[in-house]
Amino acid sequence: MIGKIKGLLTEVNGNEGLIEMTNGVSYLIYLPSKIILHQKLGSLIEIYTYLQVRDDAHILFGFATKNDYEIFKQLLSVDGVGPKLAFTIISFTNAKDIETAISMADINYFHAIPGIGKKTAQKILLELSGKFDKDFNISKIALSEADTLVIDALISLGFDRRSAHKSLSQIDRNLSVEEKIKTAIKFMTNKKT
Repeated sequence: MIGKIKGLLTEVNGNEGLIEMTNGVSYLIYLPSKIILHQKLGSLIEIYTYLQVRDDAHILFGFATKNDYEIFKQLLSVDGVGPKLAFTIISFTNAKDIETAISMADINYFHAIPGIGKKTAQKILLELSGKFDKDFNISKIALSEADTLVIDALISLGFDRRSAHKSLSQIDRNLSVEEKIKTAIKFMTNKKT
C-alpha cells in the first residue's frame, strides 16, 4: 500500500492531480480542493494517501494532513459510506470540524455536504459517536517535527496549547514552518475578534 507521497504537482484536472516523483514516475491522485487551491503547479507537496483497489481500477486518494487521513478511515467504517463519499466529506471540511460535529450530534453539518442525505448523516453520527468518544482524538495523533516546532513557537508567543493544536489542524501541512506560524497566528487572532 502507498501511505505517503512527496513530489511535484505537475498537472491538475478537476479534483485530480498528477504528482511526479524524483524517479520520474507520476501518480494520478484525487486531491481535496484545499490542496488544489493552495498549491501552485510545480510546487513540492507531501500527502498521505489511501489506495482503493477495484476490479477495474486502482484509485489513490490524497490528504493534506494525517488528521484528514485518520478521519477518512473512520468514515469508511460507516455502513454505506465508500471512499468517494468519505473523500467528498474530507474535501468540504476538515478533521477537527468533523470531530466537533460528531461530538455535538450536528446532523445539519453533514446534511449540508453535497451527496449526503439525512439518513447517511444520521448513520455517520450514530456509528462514529462512540468511536470518537473512546478511540479517537485528533490531539493524540503524533505531530511531525515541523508541527512540533510550530506548536512550541505559538506557545512561546503566549497562545495556549489547545488553541495552537486547533489552529494547526486548519492549516495546509505543505506550508513552511514560518508560514504555518504566521497563518496560525492570523487564524487565532481572527477567532478572538
